[in-house]
Amino acid sequence: MKLSIERATLLKAVAQAQSVVERRNTIPILANVLIEAEGDTVSFRATDLDIEVVDKAAAMVERAGATTVSAVMLHEIVRKLPDGALVSLTDDPRTGRLTVEAGRSTFALATLPREDFPVMASSEYQTNFSARAGDLKRLFEKSKFAISTEETRYYLNGVYMHVAEAEDGRVLRCVATDGHRLARIDAALPEGAAGMPGVIVPRKTVNELRKLLDDDDALIAISVSETKVRFATPDIALTSKVIDGTFPDYSRVIPMGNTKRLEVDAAEFAKAVDRVATVSSERSRAVKMILEEDKLTLTVNSPDSGMAKEELVVAYGDERLEIGFNAKYLLEIASQIDRENAVFMLNASGDPALVREGSDTSAVYVVMPMRV
Repeated sequence: MKLSIERATLLKAVAQAQSVVERRNTIPILANVLIEAEGDTVSFRATDLDIEVVDKAAAMVERAGATTVSAVMLHEIVRKLPDGALVSLTDDPRTGRLTVEAGRSTFALATLPREDFPVMASSEYQTNFSARAGDLKRLFEKSKFAISTEETRYYLNGVYMHVAEAEDGRVLRCVATDGHRLARIDAALPEGAAGMPGVIVPRKTVNELRKLLDDDDALIAISVSETKVRFATPDIALTSKVIDGTFPDYSRVIPMGNTKRLEVDAAEFAKAVDRVATVSSERSRAVKMILEEDKLTLTVNSPDSGMAKEELVVAYGDERLEIGFNAKYLLEIASQIDRENAVFMLNASGDPALVREGSDTSAVYVVMPMRV
């Protein structure tokens, strides 16, 4: 195999591949990227056996062929090469080395045979449809903060993507929860998605997917089966196993009867919470919200650190209410609010709060209270 490729093109492709590779693994070939050159295209394939990414790039291929080389090592080398360099990759099966040349720099990297590289079995996908990258980005970016990190409840270690009934008809919905907070985000149902089986997309896949969604107007081809999900652009395909488990009935924890309405400037609220939380204990991070007519008082009392208090002018017309929350959860939800105002629907001090952006119900958040 022998090819030449622009440094910027190579760096983008290798960066996507190496991020999938697990740094510590017991199977040496899984640390490698499979490079396949043919025609005027070179593809870079990496996997951790749960996720597989294939990135295609234009190249000048002198001699077709394939080999595997350390993904992290190749990425580090290409990253340190000068901008605008033309990089030449030459594989010599006799020496088991891949030569990387650019200008006056030459590297000879150890290779492993391509035959040992595991390729994820192709799947028969039940549902195939396309969605705008901007819509997908909103669905996953706004929900992923609520993914659980508790390995024992593995079915919560991802985002549940499914078709659901909303007030205005059927929608494509993403839900994540860790039992303390929940995010439920809706988007218009793409054509062809109606029969899609609900799948739990793992956290790592959600993070990798972000790199495919740079161009908001790009169309992403999505394929879904009971066991796998695939997201593809003309240049990159990301295939992932889905979490084998049943996502809980999240609708039961979304409060519908909360009548006390608090409207607050989201940015001002986040800054105030952040300020008073400075003195909260690291363990509990508890902040008390005291609501009175058109006034919100945020207080923190920590026996070790001290006390903090801040008042905000808000829109609130119900009876006095005192309720405590974890400051980290409040900040995470406030950071998801795109509009100016956040609306809290509250009930009593022991009941969960529902948060949304103004009157928009396509993004709904739930946060459980704390005793303070």
